[in-house]
Amino acid sequence: MTYPAYEPDPDQPPEPPSAPCDPLAAALGNASLLGIGYLMLRCWKLAAFTLIGTVWLLNVTASTASTWAEILLLLWWAAGIAHGWSLAHGRAEHVVRRGQRAGALAVTLAVLLTAGLLRFDAYGIEDRVTQAREGGDCEAAVAAQGEVWWGHRLAAAPVLEPGEAAVAACHRLENAASALADVARTGETDDLERGFRILTEVLDEPGNEQTVRTVLDAFLDGLPTEDPCATADITGWLHDRKPTRDVLDRSAATVARAEPAALTGCGDDLMAEEDWQQARARYQYLLDEYPDDARTDKARSGVAKADRALELAQVRRLLSGTTGVDSGYCARPVKYSGAPPYRKGLNQALFLGDAEYTDKLPAGWRTPDPTEAALVVCADTAEHGASVETCSYENDRSEYLPHEVTFYKIKIPLKVYALRTGKRIDPREVQISGGSCPGVLHYKSYGTYDLGPGDQFVSTAKSDVRDAFRPVVER
Repeated sequence: MTYPAYEPDPDQPPEPPSAPCDPLAAALGNASLLGIGYLMLRCWKLAAFTLIGTVWLLNVTASTASTWAEILLLLWWAAGIAHGWSLAHGRAEHVVRRGQRAGALAVTLAVLLTAGLLRFDAYGIEDRVTQAREGGDCEAAVAAQGEVWWGHRLAAAPVLEPGEAAVAACHRLENAASALADVARTGETDDLERGFRILTEVLDEPGNEQTVRTVLDAFLDGLPTEDPCATADITGWLHDRKPTRDVLDRSAATVARAEPAALTGCGDDLMAEEDWQQARARYQYLLDEYPDDARTDKARSGVAKADRALELAQVRRLLSGTTGVDSGYCARPVKYSGAPPYRKGLNQALFLGDAEYTDKLPAGWRTPDPTEAALVVCADTAEHGASVETCSYENDRSEYLPHEVTFYKIKIPLKVYALRTGKRIDPREVQISGGSCPGVLHYKSYGTYDLGPGDQFVSTAKSDVRDAFRPVVER
C-alpha cells in the first residue's frame, strides 16, 4: 500500500524551527537569576516570570531582612537552574554552544561576584558598627552604618539588620542625652525620669551596654552643676531610684560624691533667700543620710539657724495679728529661741494690748523688735485695784451732796511671757499708785440729776507707772 506525500497547508504559517539547546548554557543562564537561560530557549513568558519573581524576592529580602527570605531566594535560584537544565534536555536537539556557555557564565559570574562583594563589604561594615558599639562610640557606629546603600541591602539585608538596630538605638540615646543635658541646666526631674526611661529601654536590647554607659557617664561627669539646688534635686532623684543591677547603678557613686556638698550649698542659698523651711529640709536631709560627712556640723548649725528664723517668722505673724490680750501672740504664745534670755537686771519687752499706761514707760524698757525683746507683756484694760482713800465732796448745786468718793489704785491685768521659751511668768497684774482726794474734783454730769463723780482712779505720774511696772521688766 502506498500513501500520498504530506503537503503542508499553504494557508497555515510554518512552525518555527526548534532552537538547538545547550542544557549547560541554559542552566548557567538561569543561575544569573535573570532568566537568561529561558531567553536562550526562547521561553519568553518563563523569562519574564523569572525576572519578576527575582525582583519580588529581592524586595522581600531587603524589606524584611529575614533569613527565611534569603533561603527562599536561594531555593528560587536552585529551582531556576534545575528547571533550565531539565527544560533544555527535553528538547529534541542538543548542541554544545560554547559562545552561549561563555556568555551565560560571564553574566552569572558578574551577578554572583557582585552579590558576593556586596555581602563581603556588608560584613565589614557590620564589624565596624559592632566594634564602635562595643566601644561605646555611637557616632562611629552611625557613621559606619551610613556607608550602607541599596545594593548592600539587596545582597545582605539580614547581615545589616543588627547595624540598623544599633543606629536606631543610638538615635534614641541621642534623645536621652538631650533630656539629661536639659536636666543639668534646669534640675527638672521630669527630664531626668524621661532620660533614664530611655536608657533603660535601650539597655534592655542586647549589645547596648557600652553606648548606654557612655551617655550615662557624660551626664554624671557633669555633676555637680553650677546650681547646688538643681544638683540636690538631681541627686535626690538618683538617690531614691531603685537599684536595677546594671550599668545604670553607676549613678550611686556620683550621688555619694556630689550630694552632700549640693545639699549644704543649696541650704545656704535658700537661707539667703529667706526660704527657711526648704533650707532646713536640705540641711536635715544631709544629717539623716550622711551622718558621718564632714559637713554635718555646718548642717546642724544651718538647722538651728533655720529653726530660729521659722520661729521668728511665726512670732512676727502673731504679733501683727495682736489686737488685745485675747488675740494674736497674747492668746497663743510661741517661743523664739533667738530671743535674749530672761535674766537678772532690766529686760526689754514688747508691750501689747492696752497702751494707755505702757506708753508712759521709759523708752529703754520698750522695743518693737522681737529679736531684742526678752519679754512680751500683754496689758489688759485698767480696772479698780486696791482702795486708797474715801473723801467727801460737796456741790452747792446738787441736792444729793455730800458725795462719798473712793479712790482706787489702777490695776492692769497682765499676761507676761518669756519670749525665749514662750512660757508665761509672773506677775499676773500690776497696781499703779498715785494721788487721792484732791481739793477740787472736776467731773461732768448729764441729765437732770447730779449723782456725783463716782469712784475714781488715783492720779498718776510717769514715775508711778514706772514704779508699778519695774517688777515686770526687772528680775
